[in-house]
Amino acid sequence: MDLFEAGLADRLKARGPLASRLRPTRLDDVVGQDHLLGPKGALRALVDARRLTSVILWGPAGTGKTTIARLLADAVGASFEPLSAVSAGVKDVREVAERARRRLAEHGADTILFLDEVHRFSKSQQDALLPSVEDGTLTLIGATTENPFFEVNGPLLSRSTLFRLEPLGAEALGALLARGLEAEEATIDAAAADFLVDLVDGDGRALLTTLEVAVAVAGPDRRVTVEAVEGARTTRALAYGRDDHYDVVSAFIKAVRGSDPDAGLYWLARMLSSGEDPRFVARRLVILASEDVGMADPTSLVVATAAASAVEFVGLPEAQLNLAQAVVHLAQAPKSNRVMVALGAALDDVRNRPRGAVPAHLRDGHYKGAASIGHGRGYAYPHDHPSGWVEQGYLPDEVADRTYYEPTGHGFEAEVAARLAERR
Repeated sequence: MDLFEAGLADRLKARGPLASRLRPTRLDDVVGQDHLLGPKGALRALVDARRLTSVILWGPAGTGKTTIARLLADAVGASFEPLSAVSAGVKDVREVAERARRRLAEHGADTILFLDEVHRFSKSQQDALLPSVEDGTLTLIGATTENPFFEVNGPLLSRSTLFRLEPLGAEALGALLARGLEAEEATIDAAAADFLVDLVDGDGRALLTTLEVAVAVAGPDRRVTVEAVEGARTTRALAYGRDDHYDVVSAFIKAVRGSDPDAGLYWLARMLSSGEDPRFVARRLVILASEDVGMADPTSLVVATAAASAVEFVGLPEAQLNLAQAVVHLAQAPKSNRVMVALGAALDDVRNRPRGAVPAHLRDGHYKGAASIGHGRGYAYPHDHPSGWVEQGYLPDEVADRTYYEPTGHGFEAEVAARLAERR
């Protein structure tokens, strides 16, 4: 079996994918994660002190999570047991734990369980890990592209140290590209190199995979051009996990609220290109129209609602234009959150102050016998007055002195403010 495994490893090393063939064999060879593995990196310090504890490696695809896990096991002299949360179950975890107990008892050897895509484990599956992690039988290294605060159980997360891996920067991708070119015995035009680095959005594996195909497209001279890169990869490697969803949506809302139509359009494009549900985008715009624009431009709610209707009626890709128009309208509109603030104050009073009775003159006086008990008595009908307004109270006595809506001087709300000031 040793000869078989050795022969298989040699063959895979010679003919495997470029990203696999160039997998680093030392922590010093890992590119792009100096904040963790550099001389002052926290993960490097744990390894050097041989005090590696359970960790969660969180980061986008192609940033080296699997490679780092293997190298950490080598660095501390631990046995490496890889599992994928996609295919593994509780039974597999228990078998690994049993092997780890025997290994520790018989040889004093530590075991690292590498659980790829740990966010795909259910709560019960993650709970099965806890006893072995807690007593030190296993050192867990979990890898995830999703925000672990959303996807990993609190007890498991509290027993692990969280390390965030960053997308590879241009310098790190350039170093990886140089290694790939050397391995492929190829060259690349400067413009093609810049294009390739920009195309993969910090994904080192995508860079090497694209380079490998581009070299094949380049032909016998093995000189990679922009055309060869385009032929190898026709679309950007857009990552969009749950964490990206929340961050991009947050940036989108804040850009429109901040009256920046260009930024609003950019984040809209990011969402649509990454497969975000356009109905979700439309709902956010309808909410924003009242939450952040409000009475400063009442037409914004009409525009946002029309865009939401267009998404249902027209569908993509054409409805992208309707969403874009709504984004520009809401971004350039004057802003006021006073409707939201006013509702919040009113709700607070309803929840925390005595709920006064409806004043008698405001009660329903249409049914038989209502007038005999004073319902509607003294009510002044505004349309009977020339101005269409009459001074009278509309609040219970308990909150009669409260003012909830305080308009700004922005846009149309300035007119509203003037009218209210005169009447109040």
